[in-house]
Order: sequence, then structure tokens, then C-alpha cells
Amino acid sequence: MINKINPRNRSPYNAAIAREQFLFYETRITAKLLCAGLAKDAAIKRIVHENLFQYPTEKSIKSIAQACIRRLNAMEDNSLVQAIATQPAEVSKQICLYAMMRQYRLVQDFMLSVVGEKYRVLDFSFGRIDINAFFMRLQEQDDWVAAWSDSTILKLKQVLRKILLENGYITSKQLNPVLLSPILEKAIRAAGQEVLLPAFNCLT
Repeated sequence: MINKINPRNRSPYNAAIAREQFLFYETRITAKLLCAGLAKDAAIKRIVHENLFQYPTEKSIKSIAQACIRRLNAMEDNSLVQAIATQPAEVSKQICLYAMMRQYRLVQDFMLSVVGEKYRVLDFSFGRIDINAFFMRLQEQDDWVAAWSDSTILKLKQVLRKILLENGYITSKQLNPVLLSPILEKAIRAAGQEVLLPAFNCLT
């Protein structure tokens, strides 16, 4: 009998952001608590106890708080956690996007193969066709992604588009030339993550 390997175990992708989404305000609240000296578990307990996210159920609050912690951990840089907590919203949001790219291969691949590639070739058009093409390619290449339901794929498309909107990447059917925060650029280069720079319109 041949043991089949679950395609989920072979895939670098997951659909977590369909449930979690961008979470800017939640991540910022979590970062502020950590920067105030709270340990990760203590921060989660406080978020839940005081319902700092203003969510309807304790279970959802704890789940999202844990997601925020994972994203902040993924950056492996306490100075960026501090920046999320203290910098203006535009800078803080950009760092939150970077955290998502470090945490989720789906976000990273989308930002590089779609957005970063458009910046590289100076193609500033953007529409649903670009997001649709990304998922079609992904489903052809990855058995686990191919197994996702149509509703999951639709939700992921909506979340990715919302991420771009919240970070000023798109307006209508146009891709905007964003400016990379010097704080984030310095951290990306220091971490040896230069491969991610094209997602922020930094091609040098």
C-alpha cells in the first residue's frame, strides 16, 4: 500500500489570512503592549481581558491576538515592533505588510510576483485580472492550493486587494508608485531580506 503524502504538508501556503486579514489596528495595539514591557502571554491576556480589539467573542480575540504575535515575531526585529507601535500610520502599515510577507508565503509571493514585477517593468495597470492570474498560476503549481474551495479563494482575493488599498498601492485600476520607509528599508537590508524590496517599489 502506498502512503500518500497530504499535499497540505508539502505546501508552503496556507489560507490563514482569509480569516485574519490585515489587522493593522490589532497588530499596532499588540506591538504597543509588547513595547510597554509585557511578555507575549501577558499581552494576549490583557487584550482578551480588556477586549482591546472590541471583538464579540473571547475566542476570536485570543485567536487574533496570537496571530498578531506571530506576525511580530516573524520580523525577528524588535526595532520594527517599536516602529509599528510608534511611527505614523503610513509607516506602521508598511511594516505590518512586511511582517505579513515574512509570516505568509502567499502574501510574499503575491507582493513579489505581481506587484514587484509590475514595478520592475513599469506597468502601472492593476485590476482583478492580475489577482485572478496569480491564483490560477498558484493552483496549477500547488496541489494544496488547488484543493481550496472557491469561497476561500474569493476571500483571499478580497483580502489581498484590501491590503493593497490600505497601503496606498492601488486606486481604481491603477498601481501607485509607493515610497519605502527608510526605517523599513534599513531593517530589510540589515536582515538580508533584500529579495523583498521590489514589493515596496525599491529596485536597487
